[in-house]
Amino acid sequence: MAQYAVFLYERVAPEDLPPEIMQRHEQMPERAAELGGRIVAGMALQPPDTSTSIRKGELTDGPFLETKEVLGGVFVIEARDLDTALAIAKLTPVVEGGVEVVPLLDFQVL
Repeated sequence: MAQYAVFLYERVAPEDLPPEIMQRHEQMPERAAELGGRIVAGMALQPPDTSTSIRKGELTDGPFLETKEVLGGVFVIEARDLDTALAIAKLTPVVEGGVEVVPLLDFQVL
């Protein structure tokens, strides 16, 4: 099966997410399996002010771009095709944001 990264963008700080949203995140593996996919990994990120950006060798504290939504986490999923990956991604709970689905390269075939 192909692998996809599902990036979670959110406008709500992690500590302000309602408990039911966190419960839905915990249910993602089960819900993905119902669609014939699999959650390979899921990770939440520290807040943007903990990041360091590097552009042309220059270090900058915090995120490089000013945005209303921040990258809050990522799921790596396996799905038989893009349509299935998108169906799984639509299950991803966000309050005021969205998700982005990106196919991952399989370096074993390169």
